[in-house]
Amino acid sequence: MTLMIRSTDFSDGEPIPERFTADGENVPPFLLIEDVPPGAVELAVICHDPDAPDPGGFTHWTVYGLAPSATNIADAGYREGPNDAGRPGWYGPKPPIGHGTHHYAFTVYALSRPVDGEPSRDEFLRSNVDAMLGQATVVGTCSR
Repeated sequence: MTLMIRSTDFSDGEPIPERFTADGENVPPFLLIEDVPPGAVELAVICHDPDAPDPGGFTHWTVYGLAPSATNIADAGYREGPNDAGRPGWYGPKPPIGHGTHHYAFTVYALSRPVDGEPSRDEFLRSNVDAMLGQATVVGTCSR
């Protein structure tokens, strides 16, 4: 059994449809989670673009508080932490025009303890590395 995350809106390594970008409806894509490891008490999902011209890339979404029984994010209760635009919630892809293809990594983390609060991506990674039971990633792309 291996933790998995996938989307019904795009295939791994393929373009994210415009509907989910900041140029479209700016709504998050549908994400499915499967094969959560035993012992997980919470799931977290982060969407990060390492190709962004900002130092360290750009975080588009931080989601915490997902139950380990959650099979998709849309139907699960969760809380959102800050994105790198400085507010909670989804901030859809909007790479600079002519900057090439950007890769948006949606990573699910299975954790052995709950996440405190709504940390930024960096805060989450620093304070929860010892609680990670597994992680999985699906990548969508976008260019303008």
